[in-house]
Amino acid sequence: MPRLISQGRPHRSMSSEMPHQFKSLSARCRVRRGFTIVELLVVVTVIGILFALIIPAVQMARESARKAHCRNNLRQVAIASLNFVERHQQFPGNGWGFGWVGENGRAAGRSQPGGWIYQLLPDLDQASTWQLGSDSDPALRRESLKTLCETPLLLMKCPSRPCSQKGPPSRRWAYRNANAPSYVVRTDYAINEGDFLTRTSIGPATLAEGDDPAYIWTDVTKASGVSWLRGGARPGDITDGTSNTILAGEKYVSTLGYSAAFDRGYDQSLYSGVDLDLARWSIETPAMDSDFVAERSFGSAHSQGCFLAFCDGSARAVSYEIDSVVFRWLGNRKDGNVANIDF
Repeated sequence: MPRLISQGRPHRSMSSEMPHQFKSLSARCRVRRGFTIVELLVVVTVIGILFALIIPAVQMARESARKAHCRNNLRQVAIASLNFVERHQQFPGNGWGFGWVGENGRAAGRSQPGGWIYQLLPDLDQASTWQLGSDSDPALRRESLKTLCETPLLLMKCPSRPCSQKGPPSRRWAYRNANAPSYVVRTDYAINEGDFLTRTSIGPATLAEGDDPAYIWTDVTKASGVSWLRGGARPGDITDGTSNTILAGEKYVSTLGYSAAFDRGYDQSLYSGVDLDLARWSIETPAMDSDFVAERSFGSAHSQGCFLAFCDGSARAVSYEIDSVVFRWLGNRKDGNVANIDF
């Protein structure tokens, strides 16, 4: 039987029929599985832009929360001070001098070596801290008061200041009534002593000397603020009005003193007696922390201003741009100049 011969075209595969340009495109599609360098750079750039937009907003939100926390701290200080006034008919005094820390068992006022923060402890719900140093044995009491110097009080820490509340103590002198602490707990808030520098000293050498009526204390009769050596203002002494008189506020600290005993206003325990660490004056306007030293000024680590507590119990922000004369008026309780400022 003769073979049948097909009259059609010979069989060819699809690949052999596919045009050359389509075969090249198909090969490229099968090989490519990732991003090109250009695409990767575009993605990285977009992510960087998003971070650049988001991070400042997050930082602003965090600083806003820290500022609210700081203001609340001063508000609590103001309320505690008013409670103190109800019990003692005057604002807390500021102790005997920077050579002393608070002594449990001694009443607030002229006989108390500890400053305004120590005297406020019962009104700040810090009874356990207040009890430190109640030992009858003198050696144990000195050691207990060393522990007092090292005991944190978070209410006195501004969360915006980027350093620990614990810091190295000054070694230029020793405490009269406490063993030398390994570190001291510092305060970011100071009481208002007014617009006159009283220039107080380390204080008497012993408790007996301080109790002696013959001991000659620094003359502080010109103190124009709210608290000073061994004394505090009575409500009737604040003739300019409690809402117009600074009670306490954030204090300026040199950034060089954050982690070293460099700034004399930031190297002592917050439980000590009157010192640059515990008091500020309205002679100079507030300033933002920097590397220069201004150990008598109010100020803070906030960028635009600091918070101040007033004798009426309020806590308000004050700009670094405040007029120097007006700020001096706010620090003086009785000069007759009332600053009408919309805070």
